[in-house]
Amino acid sequence: MNSALVASATASLDDPFYYLTNFRYVLAWVSTRHHDLLNASERDAIGRFETLPQASQALLVRMVMRKGELFRLDKLIYAEIGDVEQALAPLIAFGWVDDAPQLSRRELFRLLRLSELRQALAGEITKAGLARNSTKAALQTALDEPFQVSAPLQQWWPTSTTQIVRLTVMALCDRLRLMFFGNLRQDWAEFVLTELGLQRFEQVPLTAASRAFQSRDDVTTYLTLHRLRERLDDGEPPQALSTQVPPASSNRWLASRRARLLFTMGREAERGGDAALALTLYADANNSDARIRRLRVLERLGRYSDAYELTVSALDAQPKEGEIQALMRLLPRLARKLPQQVERSTGSDKQAAQVPTYVLHLPGPQPVERAVADYMATPNAPVYYVENSLLTGLFGLLLWPAIFKPLPGAFFHPFHSGPADLYRDDFVSQRQVDIDTCLAQLDDGRYQDTILRTWHAKQGIASPFVHWGVVSEALLTLALKCLPPAHLRACFMRLLDDIKHNRAGLPDLIQLMPDAPSGEPRYKMIEVKGPGDRLQDNQRRWIDFFCRFGMPVEVCHVRWQPESDVEGAEPEGPELEEAE
Repeated sequence: MNSALVASATASLDDPFYYLTNFRYVLAWVSTRHHDLLNASERDAIGRFETLPQASQALLVRMVMRKGELFRLDKLIYAEIGDVEQALAPLIAFGWVDDAPQLSRRELFRLLRLSELRQALAGEITKAGLARNSTKAALQTALDEPFQVSAPLQQWWPTSTTQIVRLTVMALCDRLRLMFFGNLRQDWAEFVLTELGLQRFEQVPLTAASRAFQSRDDVTTYLTLHRLRERLDDGEPPQALSTQVPPASSNRWLASRRARLLFTMGREAERGGDAALALTLYADANNSDARIRRLRVLERLGRYSDAYELTVSALDAQPKEGEIQALMRLLPRLARKLPQQVERSTGSDKQAAQVPTYVLHLPGPQPVERAVADYMATPNAPVYYVENSLLTGLFGLLLWPAIFKPLPGAFFHPFHSGPADLYRDDFVSQRQVDIDTCLAQLDDGRYQDTILRTWHAKQGIASPFVHWGVVSEALLTLALKCLPPAHLRACFMRLLDDIKHNRAGLPDLIQLMPDAPSGEPRYKMIEVKGPGDRLQDNQRRWIDFFCRFGMPVEVCHVRWQPESDVEGAEPEGPELEEAE
């Protein structure tokens, strides 16, 4: 993507119709690149939009950019649009706006002010024996009905002096937005934030073939999954929604989204006491999280044999280490419930390494990581609160060319903070040559110059790994001086093995010791745990990895005590408490 394309993607905020320019840009982009994924009525709608007066186009876009589909006309006041009723008329004629929409009682309560509700529902308030000065919440509770009746505003409130309209093309606009962004998480604000300079994106070359979807069915499936998740979040029961989940897709990206939805439905079913439905949903989802939840439900139901067999099968499938960790925790519990006592081992169930662990007594309470950093830092050995930012930042800076390689399906619009396929199974294999080229610099010493040069060249550009507010030039320079390239390579390889899960769980602090005697470590990582806190599974996996590779790491448990007490470190055993 060149700078001219970036400029065309964002309108100047000095233009009062900047949002309309941005909307037109999306329409042109989708019409050009996704023409074959649009049906006749959608293509016709895009064409008809261009025939509208500018004020009508602008009003439509203003509504599209706001939340919901129902709007009071007296809230749609924009200086550049002028007479809102005049601008609205062509939209009503096209059927894109309903000027007398059916309103449920709940929608009425959301849209009307308390004084207006007291007028509109005066008869019902009197009939229910409610005080005229009742609050809005009290009125809604008292007048709510299990079976919602819908009617136009004029029927609810014949003397109404306001008007409510409903936007009827939001589904089409969401489809167009989805085809442009490849998700519904991003919206029209991306244009504004970019124009304001609040966010910057890597300029990845795009071609006419760069697009998020290759078939109309994929777009429809995505929208269906999204709406089902919205309805689930709004409280609809999973029993009703589960039958509407579309069949499994050959598109691995959509298959992953479907699996996440099924898993979430399964958790809701489990919480609601419907274990049978939860088991069905988990089995259909069949991702790592769902497999573990399914086994725990079977265990809770006393179906130990079924759970044991599924656990063994899951281990035989060579899952990622996070799933192995959970499975190996389940296996001995299940074996104890069965007649057979089967010894089971895997390449990953080695005895956990013993990590140095101690208790530090400090005055508090106060932010625990900052307290430990201040206590342990010296002028020649500063301590930085980096958590998941430093190692991932070094990774992101060294592998920048591989991460932002313009591959099909990875980048398809000007607002990508990272490749769309970052968490897909083939992310590494698609870029293996580029990744190997980047990592080779760790062997010949070029990596330091490359990382620092990239830090300067890409400063402030959105990245899934580089947190610019944490990774300062001073920290970067000192870290590169203290962290051996062999240790960086080992960490980077572990990140590449499972980017989604391994990018988190890293220690909170790092102490850098550039003046350490020759042969001694020049850094150590410190995981901090406050009172009542304990190591999470992903933290245990990273700590075990560091220990196995001889990387200096320790766990510091903080206990608060009055400032009058003596501060100091109290040695403890290798671990204070066992995680669940």
